[in-house]
Amino acid sequence: MAQKGVQLDRETFSCSICLDLLKDPVAIPCGHSYCMNCIKSFWDEEQKKKTYSCPQCRQTFTPRPVLVKNTMLAVLVEQLKKTGLQAAPADHCYAGPEDVACDVCIGRKMKAFKSCLVCVISYCEQHVRLHYECPAFEKHKLVEPSKKLQENICSRHDEVMKMFCRTDQQSICYLCPVDEHKGHDTVSAAAERTERQRELEVSRQNIQQRIQDREKDVKLLQQEVEAINQSANQTVEHSEKIFTELIHLIQKRSSDVKQQIRSQQETEVSRVKELEEKLEQEITELKRKDAELKQLSHTEDHIQFLHNYPSLSALSESTDSSSINIRPLSYFEDVTAAVSEVRDKLQDILREEWTNISLTVTEVDVLLSQPEPKTRAGFLKYSHEITLDPNTAHPHLLLSDENRKATFMKQQQSYFDHPDKFTGMFQVLSKESLTERCYWEVERKGRVIIAVAYKNISRAWWRNECAFGRNDKSWALDCSKNSYTFWHNNIETPVSGHGSSRVGVYLDHRAGILSFYSVSKTMTLLHRVQTRFTQPLYAGLWFYHNFGDTAGFIKLK
Repeated sequence: MAQKGVQLDRETFSCSICLDLLKDPVAIPCGHSYCMNCIKSFWDEEQKKKTYSCPQCRQTFTPRPVLVKNTMLAVLVEQLKKTGLQAAPADHCYAGPEDVACDVCIGRKMKAFKSCLVCVISYCEQHVRLHYECPAFEKHKLVEPSKKLQENICSRHDEVMKMFCRTDQQSICYLCPVDEHKGHDTVSAAAERTERQRELEVSRQNIQQRIQDREKDVKLLQQEVEAINQSANQTVEHSEKIFTELIHLIQKRSSDVKQQIRSQQETEVSRVKELEEKLEQEITELKRKDAELKQLSHTEDHIQFLHNYPSLSALSESTDSSSINIRPLSYFEDVTAAVSEVRDKLQDILREEWTNISLTVTEVDVLLSQPEPKTRAGFLKYSHEITLDPNTAHPHLLLSDENRKATFMKQQQSYFDHPDKFTGMFQVLSKESLTERCYWEVERKGRVIIAVAYKNISRAWWRNECAFGRNDKSWALDCSKNSYTFWHNNIETPVSGHGSSRVGVYLDHRAGILSFYSVSKTMTLLHRVQTRFTQPLYAGLWFYHNFGDTAGFIKLK
């Protein structure tokens, strides 16, 4: 009650405008009090209306009242400040629907400051003080406010659960081991927490390591994006430059053709004009001669006619016009045809090369490969069933177990002839093509070469052309009794590791990864290849010269 009265006193001496204790308090004619600056500012805003009102009761005053400091109120406010009274809690200190409420508060409840796991009660800042001040509460465990405190109470015995049953993996109270958890593996909740805390730290370390790994991957991808953009920009720039040069070359050739045509036009027109002028002069001369002869023909004096006729009848040499060959609009048609032919050839070249350019662009592919699995269970997610193709099997190989197993036999088998059949090496390929991520295992007895190869590998007798690992169309792991050797393109690579009867093969065709594992209780990496596969691959087996050796693809699913 005393606290409530103090709150009331403080509210009484608070300004309703700033909601704080009065500063330089003044009383206005209606009796309400305000800070001098607060009411002055309020009335300054009302000055345009020329009427002044009380913010609380709305009573108006005309003219504007003169403000005088209320010294008695000022003294009382100062005394209140000296007593150190706490302000009434603001609304945000009270518990809302989403907050944890103090279980001790009466009436409107305050927000909880702490929850006690021993008392199973939540306390506001005021009521929790006893836990800090009284020695009897020293061993109580205070935690952040929780709405789930009742979950710490045993529903069967109504006791606080301080133990953990490892058998049933649940929290229990100290009475539970007497009946329903009797004989179970039980420990204190603190001991179980310590154990789980260790596991949590390990998990956090793993998570933090993965975060670091992923951050590195993100940086790599960002660098990849930058590299892609840079390469694309450079290629666009170079392509534009090349096409611009090509356009300039065509424009230059067009200009050259135009210049040659105009030059030839000028030459031919000049020749024609020269001949035309000669013909015009000859026509003029002939007309003059015709006029003279006409005049002579009208001469009545026979002697004069005979005297003048010889000189007038003689004609000058005529211009030779027999070479004139008129071909209207056809002088440069051959040039047009030649240019058209060039255009057609260029169009054909561009059409053919454009297909190559377009295919080259679409072949750009950033290989964002998934990481290789770390456990056999991870590999088994990509297990792929392999069966052998009888059409490819050498006649000395016997296929069995639904064509999943091959045995090197002394006698030949009665297979039909087929162009895919190996005739030189004791080899066989799978029916299935391998183009995605896949995993398979081979169980062997004796010396067997486990391989992958392109289907177009040679079937001929010549050793290197058809033998797995001895050419650029196959990759092979030679598995002898106690050692391994990897072969590709006739290059031998020694592989460390003890011989195992089972070998796992992992292929990520898109990423160009081929890995061989020794499989026993654990998986041991024998050899990994990073390359670029250009065709679908096929699983293969190659037997040496020991009759009775076998190898089979394990059914993993």
